[in-house]
Amino acid sequence: REVSPIGVYVQHYLRRLEKNDASDRTDHLQHHADHEAAEAANAVNDLSLDDDEEEEEDADLLSLDPKEWKQQDHYQVLGLSKLRYRATLEDIIKSHRKKVLRHHPDKKAAQGHLNDDRFFKCIQKAFDILTDDEKRRQWDSVDPEVSTDIPTGKEKGDFFAVYAPVFERESRFSKVTPVPVLGDAEAARDDVEAFYEFWYSFDSWRTFEYLDKEDVGGGGNRDDKRYIDTKNRKERANRKKEDGQRVRTFVDNALKADPRMARFKEEDKQKRNARRNAREDEDRKAREAKVAAEEAAKQAAVAAVTAEQDEKKSRQDAHKQFKKEQRQLKLAFKNAAFFGDVTAFTAKLDKILAAKKDVDALVAVRTEIEAAHAAGNGAAVVDEIVAKL
Repeated sequence: REVSPIGVYVQHYLRRLEKNDASDRTDHLQHHADHEAAEAANAVNDLSLDDDEEEEEDADLLSLDPKEWKQQDHYQVLGLSKLRYRATLEDIIKSHRKKVLRHHPDKKAAQGHLNDDRFFKCIQKAFDILTDDEKRRQWDSVDPEVSTDIPTGKEKGDFFAVYAPVFERESRFSKVTPVPVLGDAEAARDDVEAFYEFWYSFDSWRTFEYLDKEDVGGGGNRDDKRYIDTKNRKERANRKKEDGQRVRTFVDNALKADPRMARFKEEDKQKRNARRNAREDEDRKAREAKVAAEEAAKQAAVAAVTAEQDEKKSRQDAHKQFKKEQRQLKLAFKNAAFFGDVTAFTAKLDKILAAKKDVDALVAVRTEIEAAHAAGNGAAVVDEIVAKL
């Protein structure tokens, strides 16, 4: 029996070959959506939608114009307003299926609403954008429902409660993963410093093509297209720069308000003060030691001068005393040999003076001669003294 290849995936494969489309994943999801939509016409009566899990669809939402798709909230169209950028691919496919089952044109036609496919087209467009990685990033980058407000640094209350949700929100744009978390008041200093180092070198994938005011592909001639493209690229660059500055300001505000950084600065200040105090103590001790050494040297110099002066005075006094004793000795000799030979007297005196070079010796000789002279035998004692020399 001959078997023919049929089915949605075979059709998808053949269409891809015809278009030479390299975007396999996006094309597959789009055809999957078409397949789901086709099946919905036959399955609407067999499926019971869980209304409790679905978001409310008001009249404004149902009356959206598919031609104005750029102004639409694609997450709201698919009923994912609460999840938004946190919605997974599974969430998107599941929600899309429910929306298709509810709003498929065939079902509308069965209810008497002919040619009422506007919201269905919005659903398909939203699904097309949110299942394409690049398109979804473009939309998530400018999603107006996600705040871009940042704390000013003057907010009251718990720092971590104010800043942690904003860091978590902004971290979704990071090219580098995983993104470090803010932590708590007990976080280690290395972790806190690594956190701010990461954010000061934050590399964002956020892009602003979605906000292009004019469709580049819809331009007229080549010059028009070039002008439109240049204008759009300039506006994207400006928005990218402004967003980078916004993130930098946010990180600056967080750094200034972070109580941990204040604590680290105080610890550093105390360490610097301790080191400064230690240096000052060392310098003071060195100065004191220098002053003490200089004072000791000065006192030693003064003492040396004083000692030298004292010694000089002592020598002078001793010399004076010596001269005095010599004079007294001469007087004692003169008295002892008053009636003797003068020449012999002088010779004996010179001999004694030559032999006795200190005061004490002269005093002893003089005392002995004076005593002998008083006893009447001075000359004899002089001769004895000279004989002993």
